[in-house]
Amino acid sequence: MPRSAWMRGSGRDATMSAHLLAELTVFVLAVFVGFEVISKVPTTLHTPLMSATNAIHGIVLVGAMLVAGIADPKLGVVFSMIVVFLATLNVFGGFVVTERMLQMFKPRTPPAAVRDGSRQP
Repeated sequence: MPRSAWMRGSGRDATMSAHLLAELTVFVLAVFVGFEVISKVPTTLHTPLMSATNAIHGIVLVGAMLVAGIADPKLGVVFSMIVVFLATLNVFGGFVVTERMLQMFKPRTPPAAVRDGSRQP
């Protein structure tokens, strides 16, 4: 069976490419499975699920900061800082969405004029 052009090379290059292919395969499969699972979540479970996701993504943010601190090449530091920024936006956005979802479940209080029975023109 012939190897594709990107897998040709000496032993370490071929091993790294095969490892990269395996990781990309797992990533693509995780995207499909994640999309299928999330699309079937009822709206009443969305808020607790979002809170758990924010906690997990907070751990990812800490990992991104650790990688940014030990990144060796200059490009690694730049990419790490971009990832830290995007992860921070994702966590912040998750908390905003969770807060909006929780506000939907709070009872609405009528305005003061309606409660008192007096209408002002």
